[in-house]
Amino acid sequence: MDDAPESYTMSVDEYLRFEESSSLRHEYVAGEVYAMSGVTVRHNRIAANVFARLFADSGDGPCRVFFAEVRLQAAHDIYYYPDVMVVCAPVAELDIIVREPCVVVEVTSPGTARVDRSEKLAAYRGIESLRAYLIVDHRRRRVKRHWRDSPGGGWNREELVTEGRVNIPCLDVELTLDEIYRGVELPAVGEPEAAEYEA
Repeated sequence: MDDAPESYTMSVDEYLRFEESSSLRHEYVAGEVYAMSGVTVRHNRIAANVFARLFADSGDGPCRVFFAEVRLQAAHDIYYYPDVMVVCAPVAELDIIVREPCVVVEVTSPGTARVDRSEKLAAYRGIESLRAYLIVDHRRRRVKRHWRDSPGGGWNREELVTEGRVNIPCLDVELTLDEIYRGVELPAVGEPEAAEYEA
């Protein structure tokens, strides 16, 4: 970690001050600070495909689409940098933290897949405004969508493998797996996969 205290434990206020002066991005969960590692070209391409399509579809509407550099406050003591977010609540140009997302997208990686499918799933489902959380696999054409029909409603889950369309609420568009994985070379042989989860 870049310039972080040896314990890597901080209060929210300490984390926010530290993050402002750090050359690396860090996520924060209940006092623990985690440095963000670099991503593969494949991960970046998948996330860019999702962002490009949703950004284009957002147009001049009330919702804005953000890429991985924008921080999300998922709870009073949880801060993440999702790969892609759709936010329909007001956001000022100089804000460094957003709240009240409608859609959050995480692209898995070997080091984050378990967290994306467990810890982040639980945190994101606790956000009142959130309508959908997409977990996009970096190893194969697979998207797990957790969604609810209205803020505060019950959660549903579906998995799309190889083909299909993913409904994106708030923008009222569908994203195909072909669009998500456009130009992405997926492995022909098995790469290690994170353990599955129960939700």
